[in-house]
Amino acid sequence: MKKIFANVWTKRVVAIVSVIYTYFVCKLCYYSIFYDIHVQQRTSLCLSITGVSLAALIIMLYTRHQILTRISSFIILPAMLPVVLLYFGEWGLIIPIIVVGIVILLLSGAGEGVKTALATIILLMYIFGALGYFLFTSFFVSPAKETEVGSGVSPSGDYRYRIVNSVDTSNGSTAIYVEPNTADVKYAFATFTLKNMERVVFLDRPSDDEIQVSWSTENRQQITEHLNSISDKIEVTVTDAELEQLGYTYDNKLQLTNLSASRKFAIGLTASDVNPVFMDTLTDEQLDFYGIGREADGRYYIKEPSAELLEEIDGEHGKRVYFNELSAGGLRQFNREQVDAATGITLFNVKKSHTVMLNTLTDEQLESLGVSQSGDVMSITVYRDVKKNEDEEQTEETENTEVAAPERITVAENKIVFRYYVAELEDFYDVNSRRISVELFN
Repeated sequence: MKKIFANVWTKRVVAIVSVIYTYFVCKLCYYSIFYDIHVQQRTSLCLSITGVSLAALIIMLYTRHQILTRISSFIILPAMLPVVLLYFGEWGLIIPIIVVGIVILLLSGAGEGVKTALATIILLMYIFGALGYFLFTSFFVSPAKETEVGSGVSPSGDYRYRIVNSVDTSNGSTAIYVEPNTADVKYAFATFTLKNMERVVFLDRPSDDEIQVSWSTENRQQITEHLNSISDKIEVTVTDAELEQLGYTYDNKLQLTNLSASRKFAIGLTASDVNPVFMDTLTDEQLDFYGIGREADGRYYIKEPSAELLEEIDGEHGKRVYFNELSAGGLRQFNREQVDAATGITLFNVKKSHTVMLNTLTDEQLESLGVSQSGDVMSITVYRDVKKNEDEEQTEETENTEVAAPERITVAENKIVFRYYVAELEDFYDVNSRRISVELFN
C-alpha cells in the first residue's frame, strides 16, 4: 500500500481532485458575480463546505509537488476575491475555502521565491480590491430604508413578485418588482438567483398602505386585440435576425433621422416634424437631394462617397457603396460627414430601425417572436390612508374621545401592471445573458 501511495502516477491521478475542487471554486466565483446567494441552512452549508474542503486539502497536500496541484494553489485565492466581496458575511461558505487556499499556497511544491511573489500579489489584490469595492459601492448606497411588505408567485410559476415600501425624505414610495421564477440555481442548502432581473412594474409616491395583487391568465390573441384597441402606434423592438424572419430586408428599415429644418422642407415636412423618415417613402428625386440612390431591387447606395469613407471601408473609386454592405464604422463616417460646414449643424443621419408596428404582426409572427399562447397577467388595487396634519388631529382629539379610523382612498383599481406577453415580446428577462455591468457589483 505504501508503494502505491508513493508512486508518482498515483499522485498524478489523485491530483485531478485538486483540479475538480478548483473548478468548483471558480464556479462559485462565477456565481458571486452574476447571482445573489440565499442560504437556507447555514449550519449544514458550513459543515458540508468544511468537510469537502478538509478532504480536498489533505489530497492537495499529498499531491503538492504535482503540476496540477501547484496550478490549483495559484488559482484558489484570486478566484475567491469576488466571493469575499460580493458574498461578504457568508463566512460559513468563505472561511473554509480561504483556509484551504492559504495553506496549499504556502505548502505547495513551488519554489519559495515563486510562493512569496504570488502571496504578495494576492495580498495586494485583496487589499486594493476591497478598498476599491467598498469605496465604489459607497457612492451607490441609497439612504432610503426598504421594507418588503408582500411577495408571491404567479399561477404558472414563471414569475414572482415582491412589494417594497421605501422610507425617505420624500414621503416614501411603494414599488412592485417582478422577476422570472425559473432561472434559480438550487442546491440542498442554498439557492442562487440571477442579479438584475427585477423590473419595476409599479411605482407610486407617497407610499401606499395596502396593495391587493391578483393574477389572471390571458391568451395571446386577447392581449393583442386589447393593445391594438388602446393605440395603433405601438412599436415592438426586434433584432436583425427577427427582422429578417418577419420578411424585412436591411434596406426596408433604413430611415433618415436628425433632419435639419432645410432637409425637412426639401421633402415636404414642417420644422415641427420630429419623427424619422423611412427611405422607402421617398421618391428617387428626394433621395437624390440627400446624395442617396436606389436600385431597382430596393437597395440604397451612396452616390458620391468621400475619400475618407472609402478609406474607412477599403472601398474602390467608381464602385457603388451600398448601405447594407457598410460596416458600423463606415456608417458612422458617413453620418459624421452630413454636417453643414458653415454652421456645424447636422443635416441628417441614416439609421436602421429595429422596430415594427404591433398591428402589422400576425398571430403566427408573434408566436415566432417567442410569445407564448397564454400566460400570466398581474393587476393590482391600491389603497392609501389620507394623512392629516397636526392641527386637524388635535381638533379631532378635542371634539371626539374616540379616535376615528383613517379615511382610505383608492389610488388604483384592477390596474394591469404586468403582462407576460410584453415581457416575452420585449425580452425583459434574458436569463441567458451574462454581461458585466456596474449594477452587478452594487
